[in-house]
Amino acid sequence: MYKILIVEDDTTISSIIEEKLNKWGYKTFKVLNFEDVISDYASFQPHLVLIDINLPYYDGFYWCAKIRQLSNIPIIFISSRDTDSDKIRAISQGGDDYIEKPFSMDLLIAKVQAALRRAYSYSDQTLNIQQYKDLIYDIERLKVICGEKEIELTPNEGKILTVLMRNGSKVVSRTRLIRALWDDESFVDDNTLTVNVNRLRRKLKTIGLEGYIKTNKGEGYRLI
Repeated sequence: MYKILIVEDDTTISSIIEEKLNKWGYKTFKVLNFEDVISDYASFQPHLVLIDINLPYYDGFYWCAKIRQLSNIPIIFISSRDTDSDKIRAISQGGDDYIEKPFSMDLLIAKVQAALRRAYSYSDQTLNIQQYKDLIYDIERLKVICGEKEIELTPNEGKILTVLMRNGSKVVSRTRLIRALWDDESFVDDNTLTVNVNRLRRKLKTIGLEGYIKTNKGEGYRLI
């Protein structure tokens, strides 16, 4: 089942869109916190985004650009703004299509179906994004995002963070993390793990996440 994120602050419109999409078999999620759309995006992990331009806090152009940093999923703008400059900006920011309000729901469904066919008919695309509290990790690009700040990780740092994020605040043993770093070409010892964890800590500190990784003496590591 395809998942569609609805970023529309007009509750009447968003509810109508949601009802129509649900009837067509799509799973939907309506954003309510327009100050942090990316958190909803990361937790829901949609296959397509419908987004208005005029939104509280930040406009649709802003959120489109932020989503494009994480994924190439289809993004369709739905807006009452009808100037060529708005349409051009929407496409240049990474949008795939543009629908003017008021619009026919049948047209919306047709455009959604077309965008999903183009994006997914010829490949089984999976979403590789993890989220834990304010931290978002793009596994494919080895990129960590926290608010407006971001950092890039090494493959080993990324493996460590992936395991820790999957376990949240639960302690992950050093042995398990060492196994996560194991590959066919090298042996990862206890000191190598310590070095990589310390490097990861320093990088997270630069984006305001100091102390995010805690040591449980004699046990392992966990996220706060």
